[in-house]
Amino acid sequence: MHTLLLAGAAAGLDPLAWTIVVVGISIVFLSLLVVYFFFRYILTYILNFKLKSFARKKGIDPAEAQTARTIQSGEVNAAIAMALYQYFNELHDVESGVITIKRVSRNYSPWSSKLYNMNNL
Repeated sequence: MHTLLLAGAAAGLDPLAWTIVVVGISIVFLSLLVVYFFFRYILTYILNFKLKSFARKKGIDPAEAQTARTIQSGEVNAAIAMALYQYFNELHDVESGVITIKRVSRNYSPWSSKLYNMNNL
């Protein structure tokens, strides 16, 4: 039943509308593909080029500079993990979970006064 309704609605559309839909969807997917290739390949190439040029300025072999940046020892990773663990555990306060409500009686408050809500005739 639903397919008949959809087929009837699709048959009533203008052929130009189908062209607009196809072109719009293709533009969206093409732009997503371009963004993917930019971040996957071109940005990686640019960052590696900058790293190699920085290593040449410092007098370091570019191949050693890249491996020194990407490889870390297990002690360094353990220290970073422990620091993050301690930081995120100290963010929250330890509370007792007991709620106390103290009633305070006030004689007059202009915010709750019914006098200002009445109309004078």
